[in-house]
Amino acid sequence: MPEIGVIGAGAASAAASYVLDEAVPDATVTVLEKSGGVCGRAATRRRGEYEYVYDYGANYVKDKDERVTDLLTERLDSDGLTDASEPIYVFERDGEVSEGRDSDDRKWSYERGLTQIAKRLFGDTDAHVERNTRVERIERDGDRWRLHDTDGGTWGGFDALLVNPPAPQTAQLLRDADWDAAVRERLADACEAVPYRSIYTAVLGYEFELDVPYYGLVNTDKAHDVGWLSREECKAGHVPDGESVLVVQANHEWSVERYDADPESNVDRLADHAADIVGDDRLRDPAWTDQQGWRYALPEDGVASGPVDSAESHGLYCLGDWVGGEARLHVALRNGLDTGERLAHGL
Repeated sequence: MPEIGVIGAGAASAAASYVLDEAVPDATVTVLEKSGGVCGRAATRRRGEYEYVYDYGANYVKDKDERVTDLLTERLDSDGLTDASEPIYVFERDGEVSEGRDSDDRKWSYERGLTQIAKRLFGDTDAHVERNTRVERIERDGDRWRLHDTDGGTWGGFDALLVNPPAPQTAQLLRDADWDAAVRERLADACEAVPYRSIYTAVLGYEFELDVPYYGLVNTDKAHDVGWLSREECKAGHVPDGESVLVVQANHEWSVERYDADPESNVDRLADHAADIVGDDRLRDPAWTDQQGWRYALPEDGVASGPVDSAESHGLYCLGDWVGGEARLHVALRNGLDTGERLAHGL
């Protein structure tokens, strides 16, 4: 009976676990997740017993991959699947808003938030997800993999290992691994070479609803302090009628400069930016707020395929949007499906 270890309960590892459960039903899958949640940067928070639901990391799943769309709409339970049908407009450095390119792509989320993707994928499997368990060291013991966590626990041995954290965190795990030095260092170097954008996010709640024609605004010239702004009330079930919740995400430079600054000050500044962009001074004074910094938010390029392929021949599989080559949730899901199939074939 194959035993498979997984580091990280992100969207890609959830998709891989789903495939493995179908393709290798006698396999045992153990997922170690450092946080208390699942789905990585496709993160959801709730306020007031689901009165407010907001996706504060990834905003939606783009309708760009037929297999992922089929997964969400046909294979998984689609109850509560919602589409933010309003368009995405654009703005530039001067803050002027204009219509974006016409697009028929759907923007998928769930009434209870994007984390439902991983919850439903894992829920349809026998995978065991151990939360609040941070892996600090990988060990190759003969032909088996063992994982050591920060609380002194040891997991495995595993016949194969899936590694889902962002590339910089994966690189650090590899540097510290007790494993073939040449393969390990080559893969770690490739992971460290993946460039990332940081994002600081403010969530702003208002007791009135904005009268604007768009769901989201994206900064196209990359010259504004804000890179993205969106309205959670456009997603069914996320916001009470007559109210608004804005997700405001700063650009990389602003986020890096102010990552460790006072959170209240960061939120105030982003609320002022939102007011200026939308053209509504009421947005300077939200009724409630939330915030989150994402140090490794968006990979700007994919990892070199050679070191990844070489590691797979040893039973270690990297997966995620940074392996898929684009910072999109549908790319992470597709990469997870494909990686799960390769592993199943190998087993």
